[in-house]
Amino acid sequence: MTDVGGISSDLLQSFVTRIENLEEEKAVLMADIREVYSEAKAMGFDGKTIRHLISLRKLDGADREQQEALLDLYKRALGM
Repeated sequence: MTDVGGISSDLLQSFVTRIENLEEEKAVLMADIREVYSEAKAMGFDGKTIRHLISLRKLDGADREQQEALLDLYKRALGM
């Protein structure tokens, strides 16, 4: 292990390499996700609505209900 100014250069290199590899994997996954959205759009589905559904599915039941109730309240306040 080489230390430079109290920093382990080998350890730092390991972290940087791991992050770079993960960034590459993330880019591939993002491209795959875009492709799935494109497929859904080609089949007549709306991408924004699918994104909204996915974000709602990430929430637990109580949080989802609270968010939907608040959205409904805001919509009524705006006369929508």
